Amino acid sequence: MGGLKDELLKAIWHAFTALDLDHSGKVSKSQLKVLSHNLCTVLKVPHDPVALEEHFRDDDEGPVSNQGYMPYLNRFILEKVQDNFDKIEFNRMCWTLCVKKNLTKSPLLITEEDAFKVWVIFNFLSEDKYPLIIVPEEIEYLLKKLTEAMGGGWQQEQFEHYKINFEDSKDGLSVWELIELIGNGQFSKGMDRQTVSMAINEVFNELILDVLKQGYMMKKGHRRKNWTERWFVLKPNIMSYYVGEDLKDKKGDIFLDENCCVESLPDKDGKKCLFLIKCFDKTFEISASDKKKKQEWIQAIHSTIHLLKLGSPPPHKEARQRRKELRKRLLAEQEELERQMKELQAANENKQQELETVRKKLEEAASRAAEEEKKRLQTQVELQARFSTELEREKLIRQQMEEQVAQKSSELEQYLQRVRELEDMYLKLQEALEDERQARQDEETVRKLQARLLEEESSKRAELEKWHLEQQQTIQTTEAEKQELENQRILKERALQEAMEQLEQLELERKQALEQYEGVKKKLEMATNKTKSWKDKVAHHEGLIRLIEPGSKNPHLITHWGPAAFTQAELEEREKNWKGKKTTE
Repeated sequence: MGGLKDELLKAIWHAFTALDLDHSGKVSKSQLKVLSHNLCTVLKVPHDPVALEEHFRDDDEGPVSNQGYMPYLNRFILEKVQDNFDKIEFNRMCWTLCVKKNLTKSPLLITEEDAFKVWVIFNFLSEDKYPLIIVPEEIEYLLKKLTEAMGGGWQQEQFEHYKINFEDSKDGLSVWELIELIGNGQFSKGMDRQTVSMAINEVFNELILDVLKQGYMMKKGHRRKNWTERWFVLKPNIMSYYVGEDLKDKKGDIFLDENCCVESLPDKDGKKCLFLIKCFDKTFEISASDKKKKQEWIQAIHSTIHLLKLGSPPPHKEARQRRKELRKRLLAEQEELERQMKELQAANENKQQELETVRKKLEEAASRAAEEEKKRLQTQVELQARFSTELEREKLIRQQMEEQVAQKSSELEQYLQRVRELEDMYLKLQEALEDERQARQDEETVRKLQARLLEEESSKRAELEKWHLEQQQTIQTTEAEKQELENQRILKERALQEAMEQLEQLELERKQALEQYEGVKKKLEMATNKTKSWKDKVAHHEGLIRLIEPGSKNPHLITHWGPAAFTQAELEEREKNWKGKKTTE
């Protein structure tokens, strides 16, 4: 209801302003009585003839201002308005009151009827503040719609040039300036009067009458089932059809709601481009002139039903509301920016004052600093003369100290060089001792291995002698046992053969151990010789370290019980005798 009230107030404001002949902002009470009566008539509101007198009884003869008339208008007229009146008739009544006073006398490209439609469109697009104006953004929107309706191309550069020539003091155009702008043909050059009139009528139908689409189509009758051409007009909640496009003879309505639907139909009965509108109680079959028109109508009706389901206003009203909200937001941002600029300007002025105060203080401080600088220079000259002699003396002392430091540095460098040489010798000696210790460990390992091999060899020799004795005893037994003993002898011969193979294996391992022992012994000798050479070097450098000497180099066989009682040559002789005895047996 608030939106309807705002729309009504705009038209009433034009009428009230037209009655204010001397531009004083006041209208006589007699004229307001006539205006109020006419408003009640066209708005279908019960008229109270004494309400105006009662409302202004303290001022029976004086004029009534716009602000004084508003309480009466709201209370006795606008609050009682229902959405059952003819909006075109209401607008035409208000237009009649103001057109003669304000419409320009110069010839225009449009008729008075077209001017009335532009006047109504202005009320729809104007801002919600008084006096009413239409801002450049809405002017551009309207001119674009008119250019599209005329089938022309929009000249953006021409409009930008027009905006540049706009007066800086003006935020927009009044309704009469807008009518003159459209009527003088500045943005419709090359178009005849009829084309401009048709474009204004098309935009008026869309923006004011909420006509979403209109055009001729064939409709199938419900009773006689015949096909008749009708002029269809689609609005947000209704689709009406007439005999002709003059809308004088209305034939019926198709009431649309969220439960309706539209479907495409195949061609039948010689009719093409068919589609179906299903409503709650009726179904309508319609034939478009071509496939493109059919698709446009189906899309338009489908969009209308979708808007009804969402509860959204028509697209042009929703777009107008979005543009207004955008302008309000931009205006709020601009006001906030201006406020911030004022705050910054005030802060800048305060800073300027503070800087001026600081500048004065700096000037005073500079003058004081100049005097202090003069005194300081005098003191500096005196101190410089006194310190020059002390500086010369300090230079002499410093030179002597530098010579002493250079001498000490040379001695320290020689001492450090000697220390580094001793450290290098100590590290190399450490490595030689480590090699000697490792050689001794390898020698001990070989000795243990040799002792183990000798012990195993003795054990095998005892076992072989035992088998030999048993074999001699077996030969001396009776002949009856000879065959059995022969079998045992064969087994023992095999065992003896295996033992001989093991003995040979042990001999091979012993020889390998001896070879390892010889290798370790050579390493030990090399380590000993290396140690002796380092011993000589260390003795030459003041004998800082005493080397550990290696043990005796005499080759001895070592067993688990200590040094062996026989030499390597004796051991080889014994092995040779034993093998000879074994062969003779």
